[in-house]
Amino acid sequence: MLARSLLQRRMRHRTLASVPALWASFPCPRSELRLDLVLASGQSFRWREQSPAHWSGVLADQVWTLTQTEEHLYCTVYRGDKGRVGRPTLEELKAVRQYFQLDVSLAQLYHHWSSVDPHFQEVAQKFQGVRLLQQDPIECLFSFICSSNNNIARITGMVERLCQTFGPRLLQLDDVTYHGFPTLQALAGPQVEAQLRKLGLGYRARYVSASARAILEERGGLPWLQQLRKAPYEEAHKALCTLPGVGTKTSPRLCPWTSMCGRSLNVTTAGTPPPPRVRAPRPTRNWGPRFTEGTTEAQRDEGFRISNWSEAESNSNPSLSDAGSWPFSPCLLEFLSDQFQ
Repeated sequence: MLARSLLQRRMRHRTLASVPALWASFPCPRSELRLDLVLASGQSFRWREQSPAHWSGVLADQVWTLTQTEEHLYCTVYRGDKGRVGRPTLEELKAVRQYFQLDVSLAQLYHHWSSVDPHFQEVAQKFQGVRLLQQDPIECLFSFICSSNNNIARITGMVERLCQTFGPRLLQLDDVTYHGFPTLQALAGPQVEAQLRKLGLGYRARYVSASARAILEERGGLPWLQQLRKAPYEEAHKALCTLPGVGTKTSPRLCPWTSMCGRSLNVTTAGTPPPPRVRAPRPTRNWGPRFTEGTTEAQRDEGFRISNWSEAESNSNPSLSDAGSWPFSPCLLEFLSDQFQ
């Protein structure tokens, strides 16, 4: 009866209070995940706070709304006009857990980082629950091509228009139409660059279409991107840099956020390994290969978590701009340079 009545009415964004029967939950304290910090930190550009503390977006080709209490994460999934209405299944919830990498305990990592960096110990008490997303490699790649010389608000608009024009339509909730991310084939068409320029991507339009064609025609398509997840950092970094529009700044950003190369590290602009304390000089854009070369596997293994955690955290909290006392990565410096110069 509930399912039939819901299908008969126009689909709307749900809240936990309005339709509790269609939500599933699992234990996840805020100390392990803060939706408001993670989803708005500039890692992904496709989540919106449609209702207070309710975040809606596309994950694994399905539309979701997420919210949380102090101790639980709540999820509801929309399966379209002809889909089965009901709580998310265990398999669907698995996609959520993988997306947020919830099998990794932040409490343990925070304890370790605090033991090697007293400053981190002090600041981490105020900003907990920030973690890196494990994103689809295609979405992450082309989103970050759009990020060149850009800010989060403009990147979000570009990615949204990209999906609306080239991505498959999933469903409509209220007045919002959701689309999946475009396939490589959709982005490799002969007229794509011209269309993207009309959508406001500017010079990035050429890089989007050229990278899609290069992956399809020269590198074997999606399997090439997927196999980079297991590749050593140097190999993945070098492979990504062969794509149009991906250079020494963008490649290190892609590696951790797609979990492409497991132990990727955004090295500080000083060129020194992060542990035990990461410090950087004033922001600069003069980055090059020398800043990512010369670090050992052990240094990356120990340091990448602090470096990349700090980027997600600072994008969520732009006020953290003290370049003399905060663990910085090149991407964070770029963000702060754009915001505070």
